[in-house]
Amino acid sequence: MNTKSSILTLFSLLLLLLLAASSFAADPDLLQDLCVADLSSSVKVNGFACKANATGDDFFFQGLASPGDTNNTMGSLVTAANVEKIPGLNTLGISMSRIDFAPGGLNPPHTHPRATEMVFVLYGSFDVGFITTANKLVSKTINKGEIFVFPRALVHFQKNNGDAPAALLSGFSSQLPGTQSIPTTLFASSPTVPDHVLTRAFQIGTKEVEKIKSRLAPKKK
Repeated sequence: MNTKSSILTLFSLLLLLLLAASSFAADPDLLQDLCVADLSSSVKVNGFACKANATGDDFFFQGLASPGDTNNTMGSLVTAANVEKIPGLNTLGISMSRIDFAPGGLNPPHTHPRATEMVFVLYGSFDVGFITTANKLVSKTINKGEIFVFPRALVHFQKNNGDAPAALLSGFSSQLPGTQSIPTTLFASSPTVPDHVLTRAFQIGTKEVEKIKSRLAPKKK
């Protein structure tokens, strides 16, 4: 094989790899009209097994109709409307959430590893932003009726910058986008991240690490 042919072959392989990667960039395409999730099934697949019979209730959820309780440390509450709440979303590649905020409330820095997110302001005013892999902050103040987009898997946040309650609706490009809250992931994992890792990473002392861990630890019922 000559040099020109080798280059063409390598280019073709690279193109095929890029096409394959793009085809798996979001939830897989559905292969039938519907596949209502059987949440009780022990079968483990990339998603959920389909149940035999679908009803209207499988495609219905009223949990976003009312504000959530924001009486917590961050002053915010996320109410998810994903496949775990709406089994009919299985294989459809979309979901939603409602995020309610107390005055000054914060949805702390977090990521959605499986989805791009678009937020719509129901009421209130928010400071929102995401951080690129080049460590650049892209931010904006958004108000009632306005939209902002957070690219898939990038760290982002939303903060109510007003002195009254506020709320957002979020749309996701996945039936189950997943959420990793940066503070909780690092300081309240189970088992916990070793103190010496956190002290080195954040350039703080062990006492500070333990203080943060104690504040973020799940509340015992």
